[in-house]
Amino acid sequence: MIADSLGRAIAFRIAPGQAHELPQAVPLLDSLPGVPTWVVADRGSTSSSFRGHVWSMGAKPAIPPQRHEAPVACPDWIYNNRNVVERLWARLKEWRAVATRYGKTASSFMGILCLAAALDWLKR
Repeated sequence: MIADSLGRAIAFRIAPGQAHELPQAVPLLDSLPGVPTWVVADRGSTSSSFRGHVWSMGAKPAIPPQRHEAPVACPDWIYNNRNVVERLWARLKEWRAVATRYGKTASSFMGILCLAAALDWLKR
């Protein structure tokens, strides 16, 4: 999922349950109309190829490194806002259909996500 600085959903993709979501991150970033200033992600998105893609598109990555990697320089105010997407998911999961994935097909679940994200956008 991609969220703006206010914590509103901009774009999301559904990955299979057994697959990692990092391969979905590159197409999501490429679907943005403009170039973001910062790309903030959690430690699960740590990958040199993903960081390289973020740098190549003209943005700065704010992704914490793995424990064996060198620390990454990032302003505190950017690094402290890494949980914006987590808070967005918490709001979306207030919908029972999102939390339990009531829609069994990907298209019905995507419809529920779109509805929940649109209503969350209107509330904010």
